[in-house]
Order: sequence, then structure tokens, then C-alpha cells
Amino acid sequence: MQYMLLIYDDEQAWSGMDEAQRGQIFQAYGAVTEDMRQSGAYVAGAPLQPTATATTVRERNGERLVTDGPFAETKEQLGGYYLIEAESIDQALDWAAKIPSARIGSIEVRPVADMTGAGE
Repeated sequence: MQYMLLIYDDEQAWSGMDEAQRGQIFQAYGAVTEDMRQSGAYVAGAPLQPTATATTVRERNGERLVTDGPFAETKEQLGGYYLIEAESIDQALDWAAKIPSARIGSIEVRPVADMTGAGE
């Protein structure tokens, strides 16, 4: 089964880190990504640009509403993701716990809906 591991961090905390601190975290990300690849769990993953680059779209009563920025004001922002293959939710949670941002932010683990055969 596939699981989406959504990585939430405080962007201000990241901007407050020096290059050495960020470098250590990026190295840890590289290591966990390589572990996922070696195990066969890795499907995809990527960091996201800061929320200042986001645009939110809503459709209300046939009218498109476009807003700069994220859809909600929160302390932690979606900063990236991993899409993984895991045999169980417990295995997905184990991978989530290894993501460096689990120590400074949070990782949302969500099963991906199987849409095989949908709409046929």
C-alpha cells in the first residue's frame, strides 16, 4: 500500500538556523532518502518552496477566487513529502519517525486511496 508522508515545519525556525545546522539536517534527509530507496519503500519525494510562493484557488458559486499564500494560517507549514510503499501503517509510521523534521515539526502519515478501476 502507498502512504503519503507529509512533512510540516515552522518556516521561521528554518530561516533562523545557520548554514551548518541546515546542512546537518539536509544530510540527515539524504540518509533517510537513501535508506528508503535501498529498502524499496521510496516512490517519490520532494521539498516544496516556501509558503510565500503559494497560490490558493477556490471555486465558489461559479467564481474563481485566487489568493496568494497558503490556505490557512498555522504555526507549521507543509514543506515537502515522501510517497512510499509500505506493508502496513506501522511500517509507514516507522519511516515517518526517521524523517529529520519529525524532531522539529511533524509528519502526517496518510494512506493513498487506491483508485484502480475507478470511473470505469
